[in-house]
Amino acid sequence: MRKILTAICLCFMICTTAFGAQVPESVQNFVNKDFPNTNFRFDGAIILPDNTMYLPVFPAKTQDLKEVSIKSSYPVNTTMKQKPDMIILNNNYVLLKVINTNGKKTVINMAAPPEELQTGLLPQDILLPKGLVIPESLKGIIGNVDVTVTQDTGLRINNTRNKGKKATTPVEPLNGKTFYISTGTNKNIQVIQTNSKNPEYALEQEHIINDMKAYNNEFLLVTYFDSKIMNIISLMDEKIIKQVNFDICPEQIIIDTPKKIAYITSGSNSSIYVLSLETMTLKKQLKINGMCEKFTLSEDGTKLFYVDRNTNDIWAIELDNDFLLRNIGSFPNVSKIAYDNGKIYIISRTKNRLAIVDYETLGFLAELEVCEKPVDLYAHNGELFILGAQDNIVEVLNTKDDIVTDKLFLNTNAFATNITPIENSNLIMITNARSGLYSVIDTDTKEIVKTSPIDVPVRTIVITNRVKTIK
Repeated sequence: MRKILTAICLCFMICTTAFGAQVPESVQNFVNKDFPNTNFRFDGAIILPDNTMYLPVFPAKTQDLKEVSIKSSYPVNTTMKQKPDMIILNNNYVLLKVINTNGKKTVINMAAPPEELQTGLLPQDILLPKGLVIPESLKGIIGNVDVTVTQDTGLRINNTRNKGKKATTPVEPLNGKTFYISTGTNKNIQVIQTNSKNPEYALEQEHIINDMKAYNNEFLLVTYFDSKIMNIISLMDEKIIKQVNFDICPEQIIIDTPKKIAYITSGSNSSIYVLSLETMTLKKQLKINGMCEKFTLSEDGTKLFYVDRNTNDIWAIELDNDFLLRNIGSFPNVSKIAYDNGKIYIISRTKNRLAIVDYETLGFLAELEVCEKPVDLYAHNGELFILGAQDNIVEVLNTKDDIVTDKLFLNTNAFATNITPIENSNLIMITNARSGLYSVIDTDTKEIVKTSPIDVPVRTIVITNRVKTIK
């Protein structure tokens, strides 16, 4: 029953040139003294908490200094706290502020730029703001960076039919947030503010979306059917900031925010890839048994579970135990797996059954009859929320005693398909892929707080804070 992954770590080389350059820690510490919580984006961009953007120019010859200070600035004798247009540091790094001049984004224009600036180079993977104009005297710092001088709209497709639509009132934890929705019938990502039921605009995509997850309210990670590329979309820019290439089509995505990593499946390649969310680069390829689907991460972040679509075998991967692989057993027509209180919970969509397995002994504990067409599970605080599509019902099971304690009828004629937790709250959202409705449930009180209209069906939904564009 117990096996070690046959080829755990196929490591990927990291480029240490300006192509994958990260702002040095000493420079980060210098900026953070005056602006804590500055975002040092993986492509090299420096974004202050108020969304002021600085472009780092990497020197031709660096000086490894522990203490970084200002050598010169413009305007002269200004400090970092004053956000000058240009700062030259004593290690020869230059920080250029993105400024707005006559409605156009640009950087400082100098007839005779200092040597540190003339001989430096921008990070070659950096995503520059839309329509940024680089002065002629600084063309040398560009290298191969893509500079779009027209005021393009990125991926955005405006919705001209949105005018005059009535607003809705979301529950408090959703107030001021944004929905990014894949409908399954349209390639594009529909963008809806939570106080409206209509898409404000869409983000254009070239393929039908397979899976989509958000990281840090800043990026969307998107996989597609029939595409070997995973796109990383910057929500601040509404542009593709990076493309991650795979040998075989990537499929499901799981974000582990505390560890700052993502797991991406590739069933046809019998692999799970580990992506660093700090650098947006692949770090490991885990070779697994079978073709992975129904991918899930345990609530405590210690285990991954998946089903082999060919054999119906269920496998667990112990992340804190050298990626130990365990065969849990075979179950028919699995629609979702959850782990709680030392037990594995498995639902079968066609048999309306919930199987319970002890994780340590792999002993079969029980099989319960549950709501018809169970399609999703959500484990939280010692309880399991089971979504039944047939009757649009959520059953609540206490994982200590394994008994159903509550039944919540959604009172909609829709075909509910997904449970999505709402971060930093005790609420979950129930969506469906056939009609425009979503319900919000309080997991503490076991009450349906609100059912709201939405103008599109939902195959996949991502909820983020409302994103401000870069200044």
